[in-house]
Amino acid sequence: MIDTLINPADPPERQMAKLLTITQVLMRRVESDTDDNGAAYAQFQRAAMLEDQVRDRTRDLERALDLLNESNARLGEATRSAEAARQNLANAIETIQEGFALFDADDVLVLCNSRFGMHMEDIHDDLRPGLSFDAYVDRVSLSRFLALPERETPEDWAIRRKRRHQDRHVIFNVRMIWDRWVQVSEHRTADGGTVILQTDVTDIIRSERQERGKLLDDQARMIRATLDHINQGVSIFDAQARLVGWNARLSQLLSIPVARFRVGASFDYLLARFREEITLSDGMTDAQLESWVNADQGRSPLSFEVRRGDDLILAVFAQEMPDGGFVMSFTDVTAERAAIEALSRANETLEARVMDRTLELEDALAHAERANASRSRFVAAASHDLLQPLSAAKLFIASIGGEGVPPEAVEALEKAQNALVSVEGILDALLDISKLESGRAAVSVGQVALHPILAQLAAEFTAIAAAKGLRLTVRLSDAVVMTDPAYLRRILQNLIGNAIRYTMRGRVVVAARKRSGMIRLEVWDTGPGIPEEEQDNIFKEFHRLNARASASEGMGLGLAIVERACALLGHPLGLSSRLGRGTCFMLQLPSVTASDALPVQVPAAPRPRMRLQGKIGFLVENDPDLCRAMVLLLEKWGLSVLDADSGEAALALIDELGILPDFFLVDHQLGDGMTGVEFIRTLRQLHGDVPARLVTANRSPEVQAQAQAEGVEVMMKPIDARALEAFLRDLA
Repeated sequence: MIDTLINPADPPERQMAKLLTITQVLMRRVESDTDDNGAAYAQFQRAAMLEDQVRDRTRDLERALDLLNESNARLGEATRSAEAARQNLANAIETIQEGFALFDADDVLVLCNSRFGMHMEDIHDDLRPGLSFDAYVDRVSLSRFLALPERETPEDWAIRRKRRHQDRHVIFNVRMIWDRWVQVSEHRTADGGTVILQTDVTDIIRSERQERGKLLDDQARMIRATLDHINQGVSIFDAQARLVGWNARLSQLLSIPVARFRVGASFDYLLARFREEITLSDGMTDAQLESWVNADQGRSPLSFEVRRGDDLILAVFAQEMPDGGFVMSFTDVTAERAAIEALSRANETLEARVMDRTLELEDALAHAERANASRSRFVAAASHDLLQPLSAAKLFIASIGGEGVPPEAVEALEKAQNALVSVEGILDALLDISKLESGRAAVSVGQVALHPILAQLAAEFTAIAAAKGLRLTVRLSDAVVMTDPAYLRRILQNLIGNAIRYTMRGRVVVAARKRSGMIRLEVWDTGPGIPEEEQDNIFKEFHRLNARASASEGMGLGLAIVERACALLGHPLGLSSRLGRGTCFMLQLPSVTASDALPVQVPAAPRPRMRLQGKIGFLVENDPDLCRAMVLLLEKWGLSVLDADSGEAALALIDELGILPDFFLVDHQLGDGMTGVEFIRTLRQLHGDVPARLVTANRSPEVQAQAQAEGVEVMMKPIDARALEAFLRDLA
């Protein structure tokens, strides 16, 4: 009820007065209405309780009033501070020399100083807070103080100005009437507003003009001084072919007095001088020159020569200028032409001397080529002659093996066999070097699968590496590359053999990696490494990095063969090495994509093996020692052997005996009669397709081609007993 009598919106004093009045009324009622039932006392109690509530509510209102007074005091202080800050800001921007204006994020003018728009008195009174940016630009474009560019309307200027307002930072100059200039800088604020500064730059621009004028005057004086001091005669004509400039050198070269030159003289005066004493050359005529001078703009540069008398030659160059005029320069080239003539005469003499010297060099080159060919033939012939007894020695040693040989003799035989194998490797290397240097090495580049070659090399070198305590890892690859398979195998053999030879402990790794359409073959080892200063020398013949490898293990030809073979095949060869850590040799080969790769040929199934006992072989060999050694070896294996020293004798013996042997081993070089290939061809014509092998030390491509044409496989000397046994066991 009390809450309904008291209005909470009344001030605290009003509410307190109402509560006191209510209390007095209630007290009077209690005193006047006392009855026997104690109702008056109950009313008194209620009045007392009401007084306590009024007292509490009064204290709350007093506290609220104190807080409200404090808040009002703080608000007043903040208002005074904000007004002071605003006044300080206004005073600050008023003190700066430039015109200043601030637009908010909605492009509405917030404040500006009195200098903003001071160059446009007709709009200065309109620049008040609340003005939009577009309205400001429209007023500026219509100001009579704005000097608009030629052929630009106020609407065009306003559109261009509003478009530039879209940029975050804008600086440009505005031209006013009376040749005054204002620089306008416009920048965005962090909250999206815009600050515009207007700076009067009239004095700066006028000063720049004066400096530019002085510079142009100085340049004109410098050009005049330059023209007077250069060694060329220069004449300048305007668009109407009238003389407007020249230098003193021109009168000297053309033999015209300086007093005769005058500004405005036509080009015809100079042309008349040409006709009097000067002769045009280089196919130039008076009519052509006059036509070029009188042509419209777009003339191409003109160059020709003139002669004055018998001694003076002038080079003339004429070129059009941007304004339609042209410049013509005259250069004395008499000394240059005389020097050219003298040089031409000297060249004729020099050419004759060079021709003589060339003939001498050609003779020397032919002599060197003949000497190189003779050396190559000597190496090939010497190697062939050495391989014959070497083959015989290997076969003799192979025939000694068996029961009854003392252990010490077996060990000696093994060492002798190894020594012969080393000699064979050196001879092969010499032959390879000879062919690569002579240019007679024939390559057959085609698609080659890496997997079979790497698998064969792994089988060949794993035991050799294991015997030395090394671990050989050959990572097989299914890649197909373009190369010569024989040379690629020889390259990898030499690199792997070198790695095993010079590595004392650790491992050797052979891997193929794909690199940007190429296959890079890498041979890694954990050897001693190669010093940087020796990395070029190791590819030289007979150069070995250290003396650990004995001569029986190589003569330093392996890497020389690798380098020449890679150069022959066009396979880039690289080397990376760290001392004490090892070496990596790498070569890059063109890769063949899966779509271009030819189908892999599946090798034919091996023919049934025959028993060697009781079989008859025929040996055609003109070297008695080699023939005897091979007969001993074959007879040791249980074969019966017939032999002859020529193809003719072999054919006669077959006819005489009436027996066709089971196989033939035929030397290629059999003396003055038929060759081994010719013998096998004749034999097959007479007796059909008999098993035969061509045995030769001749590694020339011609012999290989002849054998391939007849379908005859070749067994190279020195003959390996294991290869010979494999041939015999694989015969059908």
